[in-house]
Amino acid sequence: MQVKSDIRNYIVEYFLYGQDNGLGEDTSFLEKGLIDSTGILELVSFIEEKYGISVEDEELIPDNFDSINKLSAFIAKKMSGGDSSL
Repeated sequence: MQVKSDIRNYIVEYFLYGQDNGLGEDTSFLEKGLIDSTGILELVSFIEEKYGISVEDEELIPDNFDSINKLSAFIAKKMSGGDSSL
């Protein structure tokens, strides 16, 4: 899936400084300390621009943003017009 590849490439480039470091699709960004609160905002800006979606404040929860798989599913729901908030 292209979305997962886009997310992985962005994370590796901007947060892991080009080193993949075994980043799995279910690796927790928060538990591993890969992304902090400022990084989440940068990630939000990236996905809003890349996919033309709008992320609401109440959607900024770990269930939507804590791994490549979770973020990919969130983007897919937003692009299909589904409600992604829990």
